[in-house]
Amino acid sequence: MPSKLKFRKGFSYLFELAKSFLSVLFILLSSAEGFSQQDSQIARIDSVLSQPLDSILVWVQHNAEKDIEIFEKVVTEGLRRVTKTSDNEKIGDFHSAYGDWHSYHGIYSGDSLIKQTELALFYYLKTDNKPKIAETRKNLAHDYMSVRRLVEAQNELFKAIAIYEELGDKVGVAKAHRNLSSSYLYTDEPQKAIDYLDKVTSVFREVEDYNTLSYCYLSYIDAYSRIGKYEEANAAAEECLSIVKNKVPGEVFVEVRAYSFKGDISFNQENYQQALKDYQKAFDLCEVQIGRERAATWLTEVGMAYLKLGDYQNALKNLLEGIKAYDKQDVSHLARPYESIAECYEELGEHKNALLYLKKAKEAKELVHKEQVANLESEGIIKYETEKKDEALAATEALLNQKNRTQNIILSASGLLALLLAGLFYSFRKNQKATKVISAKNAENELLLKEIHHRVKNNLELVKSLISLQSAQLEDSATKDAMIASQNRVQSMGIIHQKLYQGTNLGSIEMKDYFLNLGEGILDTFDAEDKIKISCVMEDLELDVDTAVPLGLIVNELLTNSLKYAFPEKAAGEITISLERKDDKILSLLVRDNGVGKTDGVKPKGTGFGTQLVSLLTQQLNGKMQEENKEGTIISFEFKLDQAA
Repeated sequence: MPSKLKFRKGFSYLFELAKSFLSVLFILLSSAEGFSQQDSQIARIDSVLSQPLDSILVWVQHNAEKDIEIFEKVVTEGLRRVTKTSDNEKIGDFHSAYGDWHSYHGIYSGDSLIKQTELALFYYLKTDNKPKIAETRKNLAHDYMSVRRLVEAQNELFKAIAIYEELGDKVGVAKAHRNLSSSYLYTDEPQKAIDYLDKVTSVFREVEDYNTLSYCYLSYIDAYSRIGKYEEANAAAEECLSIVKNKVPGEVFVEVRAYSFKGDISFNQENYQQALKDYQKAFDLCEVQIGRERAATWLTEVGMAYLKLGDYQNALKNLLEGIKAYDKQDVSHLARPYESIAECYEELGEHKNALLYLKKAKEAKELVHKEQVANLESEGIIKYETEKKDEALAATEALLNQKNRTQNIILSASGLLALLLAGLFYSFRKNQKATKVISAKNAENELLLKEIHHRVKNNLELVKSLISLQSAQLEDSATKDAMIASQNRVQSMGIIHQKLYQGTNLGSIEMKDYFLNLGEGILDTFDAEDKIKISCVMEDLELDVDTAVPLGLIVNELLTNSLKYAFPEKAAGEITISLERKDDKILSLLVRDNGVGKTDGVKPKGTGFGTQLVSLLTQQLNGKMQEENKEGTIISFEFKLDQAA
């Protein structure tokens, strides 16, 4: 018996010794494999970094979605080298590629992504590459939205839109508008999101940008679901999946989100079996792409579908695995999963765990509530500023439509003119310079509204000059005065169009500055600058063109009349103009001079045409006129703004 025991102990010793040897051998082999992998990575890094800087840039631009093991080391070294150069655009390209890598893999926080995009924009702004500046502003807006910095996102989008419009890039404008629709989903305004999507999807189809089009349909699904239009949401989901499978099969994450949204639709309609299928499909696709650990957040949806189907074991299993992935990111998303886990434990009779997760759900809800309170004011500001900018966009669109109508008129007029000048066409063909002028005139059909006002002003100046030339040849003083009056009337309208194309607001005129310019022109016509002073006793006031033109003609007539009759023998004097809003509906105009005034019983001088014109213009503006003769002449008007506008 003792010998058997000794044998067993000896055998046991040998067995343990063999186990130890095998363990050491396994560690050595594993280490060798690890060293081999590490050596392989170092060799790949060295291979890329041995190339010229331009080749390194091409590599990082094409490998943001690959080579996760070596990308960061390559791009970091590339940035170190490129920052020693003065090539701002290339530095921006490296930061942009680094941002793409952050966006695709999501290893670091959103702030890391934003930092790279902001640096790319910083360097691009030092160049004159407007397309890259616009694209980077659009991308930065998307990055800001991902961390709910919504005001900054809106600002970057509208800056990008302005550049795209300047470049005539309708696709760029459409992409920025698509991002704008996403911002409306963040502020929970789904109908506005749909309105913007309706504007841009046809553009992406036209240029066959199916990648962006697939993202548009993702937003459609979300927006329609929020307003309870599940049939439209389902149709958008099917269209999205069709686009991805047939046109952009590499866009796996769009497909993942589309299936997830489909699951939400079925879940909201209490079709939990279909919801489970769609949620499971979303997870399976994501797992293949980025691995189970990172894809596990999608399992919370799978778990909640199992819960509704009464399969508490599978529900609990998926929910617990899903929240582990979420715990590393944002607890505020976990209030609902925590409640679902608590419900599973309750149904399984594990009341202690149920109570624990109810407590976690409460804490998560409190965190969400704090975030909502913190964001409430910000979102209110966004809605207000976005509505203002929407109005600006609508105004811009109206101006462009007006420009198109004007172009059509010009084209029609050009056609008629071409018929009239057909007899001169042969001689124009001989003159190369004249041909270039005609070509330039045709190209001017694409000018914006400012150019139209500029042309009108120049044409009125020409008319004024022609009248001046004609009046210089006249000897009859009455006829000459009438010609000068007509000249001043043309000038009053010309000044309005000059103010329109020189100002920042194409739809309104600043009246004080306009009256001062009008007065200077009339004083110059009568050579009365040294004797008569014209002053405007009024605040700055802007009026629309339809109101400003007749007001300008009225003031022109009154100033002309005062200069002709109120100060005989070139006497010195003063004319005062005032214009003010009495309330929202009444506009008050007063023109006063300290001249000789009118004498009762004496017939007014002149032809009376100016008086008739003032009367007609006053009726046009739905106004009333009063005249007093007290230490000169005072003429006052009251116009109803709602009629005059």
